[in-house]
Amino acid sequence: MARETFRIVTRGADGKIRTRDYNKPESLQRMHTQVGVDDCSTDLGLRGLPIFRGLIGPMPEGKDIVRYESPDVFEMMTKEWSKAKPKRRSRASSPATIKK
Repeated sequence: MARETFRIVTRGADGKIRTRDYNKPESLQRMHTQVGVDDCSTDLGLRGLPIFRGLIGPMPEGKDIVRYESPDVFEMMTKEWSKAKPKRRSRASSPATIKK
């Protein structure tokens, strides 16, 4: 499975989320220092992708996007995710008992 887009998500000085997409990992390597490669991801499509200093990732985002986040964005997103309440499923109602 070839990943087409590499997405970097950071927070700007004004506090807003900034997203930047790259088409090739080489473009990222000009901006960030590679410190290793992912060799333990449960998503086999991510194994072998670069790990960059100061970024959390790689992580999948959709079918063709690899996402990297700054540590503060990762922490914020994780807190939001953990506070989100899961949708409760209603139980299937049992059939009404038939009275004779």
